[in-house]
Amino acid sequence: MPRTAVRRSVATATTALLSLGGLLLASHPALADVANGGFESGSLTGWTSAGTTAVVGSGAHGGTYAARVGGTSPTNGDSSIAQTFTAPTGATQLSFWYSVTCPDTVTYDWATATLADTTAGTTTTVLAKTCTSSQGWKQVTSAVTAGHSYKLTLISHDDNYAGDPTYTLYDDVAFTTSAPPPSGPTQVSTDPFTNSSSQHATELEPDTFAHGNTIVASSQVGRFTDGGSSDIGWNTSTDGGTTWQHGMLPGITTYQGGSWARVSDPAVAYDAKHGTWMVAGLVIDSSVNGAGVSVSRSADGISWQNPVIAVGNDGQGYDKEWIVCDDSTASPYYGTCYVEVDITSSGNAVVMSRSTDGGATWSAPVAPSGGPNGLGGQPLVQPNGTVVVPYSANGSSVNAFNSTNGGASWSSSTLIANVSSHGVAGNLRDGEGLPSAEIDGSGKIYVAWQDCRFRSGCPANDIVYATSTNGTSWSSVTRVPIDATTSGVDHFIPGIGVDPTTSGSTAKIGLYYYFYPNANCTASTCQLEVGYLSSVNGGSTWSSPTTVAGPMSLSQIADTTQGRMVGDYLSTSVIGGKAVSAFAVGKAPAGGQAFDEALYTAGPLTVTGGSTASTTRGAATVPSPHITKPLPIRH
Repeated sequence: MPRTAVRRSVATATTALLSLGGLLLASHPALADVANGGFESGSLTGWTSAGTTAVVGSGAHGGTYAARVGGTSPTNGDSSIAQTFTAPTGATQLSFWYSVTCPDTVTYDWATATLADTTAGTTTTVLAKTCTSSQGWKQVTSAVTAGHSYKLTLISHDDNYAGDPTYTLYDDVAFTTSAPPPSGPTQVSTDPFTNSSSQHATELEPDTFAHGNTIVASSQVGRFTDGGSSDIGWNTSTDGGTTWQHGMLPGITTYQGGSWARVSDPAVAYDAKHGTWMVAGLVIDSSVNGAGVSVSRSADGISWQNPVIAVGNDGQGYDKEWIVCDDSTASPYYGTCYVEVDITSSGNAVVMSRSTDGGATWSAPVAPSGGPNGLGGQPLVQPNGTVVVPYSANGSSVNAFNSTNGGASWSSSTLIANVSSHGVAGNLRDGEGLPSAEIDGSGKIYVAWQDCRFRSGCPANDIVYATSTNGTSWSSVTRVPIDATTSGVDHFIPGIGVDPTTSGSTAKIGLYYYFYPNANCTASTCQLEVGYLSSVNGGSTWSSPTTVAGPMSLSQIADTTQGRMVGDYLSTSVIGGKAVSAFAVGKAPAGGQAFDEALYTAGPLTVTGGSTASTTRGAATVPSPHITKPLPIRH
């Protein structure tokens, strides 16, 4: 459901109440108990039709399709579609959208709709007889009672007079819920450092990973302006994201008993075979050079060992590492873990390393075939052991390579898509061109990034994604329907998550992202917020967006030589049908500190899905990249 450029007021939002201890959050999800409510099946499946009806592929309110009731030639009497359903738990309203083409008067032709509560034995006319033309889409809402059975009938009436056929388009029929205003997200950790060389209190750039009911999040803590942080923090929940413990990784930097000046780019993985949690980091020397990749290990996500160096410490420069482990017992490479990193001193040459002993030792780095250059790779392992590595080709495109032999060798790269991006305002570091990648239970890969190809003239970004089942053939770029393409809202830094126990057309997806309600803002006027929405059908349709944090001003977040910073990336983990993310939020500082930027969570948010359809239509062709700036060294 589109959101206007001005952030929705809570008073008019349709919201659902979610709890995290004493935390109340506002959302406005569309519940999925109306079958084919957005008509995105391309048919009237789930509906009973009478008279002249069809599904049309142009002029839809959301997604690709809408139902047309009535004909483009005169018809005689009522045409209708109807469906019977039960209002789900939590539902308080039923809504739908309609657009009438009626060149006559309401005396002869009209659109109307009724909602029969068959449990209570009452019928309500939810859309009075209406005859208009060229008035666009309008919404109807009607109160419902959870647990009651209803029959909705959508009607268009034509008197069969030659020359003025009447028909009505209907779309996006959905239950929604309503709730009180939000009280805000919950803080899970804070910056404990006081060294004068970095900025306090700042926490940013988190990654998350979930296994079972345990979630580990890591982030930079105490950000330096010219790269890296005082240490990497760990934040661990053993109850699915409801409560958290936190601390600092030992033995990396001089601030926690280690030898390195700084550390950056945290990434989390779990090795199920060896029962080991891992947090990878980019260690940085006193010359602010990314010197290599550290891996810290833990059996429980709470007690951490001093790190090992997986890659580097060899005089070369490194950046943007990532880590993943093969946790599929069906894979011949079960228990193999993989690190991706780029060598900045060799033009961002991408290399891979692997471990087969729970991250204790790592192989010499191997370059993929063709020697690709890029950064921000996020390796994923399919159930058969194939490793697919989506990465940014230095911001210009999103590519991928793979290995089918446990990392002994790596394929050449294939193009996922060229990137066309709008330059985010306010001098914010926004991870332009960097992907967020996840995988479902069957091995289908989702790669998301910010892109403006669906907006004429590239005035703002949407969150888009592409999918693949084999890592070499990729779908068309698909737009997540957060806002209308004319809204002026700018979306960036996506973190996509997929429930690994779901797959295909029932895959549950959670998506967190940052956004500006007004893309055309300045460093002093930009208002940064965090949004969330979800899908229960593999991204075919989505819930309405929810604002979970903000607004915050850019002066409230860490300053760097490359812009203000909440992180170059964001992460979401979905477990048990609930999406969890940790994200950086800046607030007005107190106690004499320069910043109050900490990690927060909106709790485990249920993946509800909704009826607003994603789309591949309307995208501009991007034969060559359109980026505002090539990515520099990002640590």
